[in-house]
Amino acid sequence: MEISTNYVITQDELKDKVILVTGANRGFGRAMTLDLAKAGATVIMLGRDLGSLETTYDEVVDAGFAEPILYPLDLEGATPEHYQQLQKDILDNFGQLDGLIHNAGIIGTMMPIEQYDLKLWYSTMQINVNAPFMLTQFLIPALSKSADARMLFLSSSVGRSARAYWGAYGVSKFAIEGLSKTLAEELEKTNIRVNSLDPRRMRTKMRQIAYPAENIENNPTPESMSPAVVYLMSEEAKVLNGEQLTLELD
Repeated sequence: MEISTNYVITQDELKDKVILVTGANRGFGRAMTLDLAKAGATVIMLGRDLGSLETTYDEVVDAGFAEPILYPLDLEGATPEHYQQLQKDILDNFGQLDGLIHNAGIIGTMMPIEQYDLKLWYSTMQINVNAPFMLTQFLIPALSKSADARMLFLSSSVGRSARAYWGAYGVSKFAIEGLSKTLAEELEKTNIRVNSLDPRRMRTKMRQIAYPAENIENNPTPESMSPAVVYLMSEEAKVLNGEQLTLELD
């Protein structure tokens, strides 16, 4: 199912909503953070690099948008105790969580499975699969406190149709699609809606790593695509659950 990127954000349409975005400090995560804050949401910016988190925080505040919350956390080394503390912090400070966007991820390397570096495989799976699983498990109680909660998993075309040499990244995105579908089924009768989203090609560093010969200027900017995420967190998208969504390209 394709989602238009031409959504027009309305001021305060997400007012009083609390939305956590992983990898909020750069690329698509940064663009989402700015647009969600523009719509009035309080964004919990989770990322491992405090410096770039602070830079994005300053951009949001300088633009006059809703002030976000910084939450530095390295997903590769995070333990259940870290996620337990995050749950406590959210419930103590906000009483609920209205949105969880699993955006953070690493691409690993492009090589045959037969030759794939074991350490890099574990790192990629830890960040791309295990961390979203643990984060979700610990934050479902906070999402359950919301009258209308959303969970969005950022996926990829290589997680829906297998492609040679995409290694741990491709496998991790297949796992994310399965996790998203499973959660949508399990939470169907609750107030939590779960979907996956393939953002397509974008002008990001990850895209440059994957396609070094490509002219990056031919790709849309993250800022031109991120209004669609505001739509997916809005009242208008409440009917969507268990969908494999894809952003439209002009």
